[in-house]
Amino acid sequence: MTRGDREGDPVKGDRVEIVIDAGGDTRTYEIEATRAGRRVDVTHGRGVVEVTETTRGGTPVRTARFMAGRVLALVEHPAPRPALADDEPRLTRAA
Repeated sequence: MTRGDREGDPVKGDRVEIVIDAGGDTRTYEIEATRAGRRVDVTHGRGVVEVTETTRGGTPVRTARFMAGRVLALVEHPAPRPALADDEPRLTRAA
């Protein structure tokens, strides 16, 4: 089950931030799920990192490709999700 299967507005707001080495400088790119039902997928292989915003049906909307050797950081920022009734409560320790 994906995160989107539990809520009506599944993954809007999810985003991935990519920091790359641009020859002595760094550049930052962001790919964000801009509409309800879209998600951001990250794949890597054969020296390439690919970040794609896709629809519920799996159709790619926007894709960014980077050479893996140039990627300094790849940070996933999930959208805040409300707690559901079946979520387990978190126990905290007293200091």
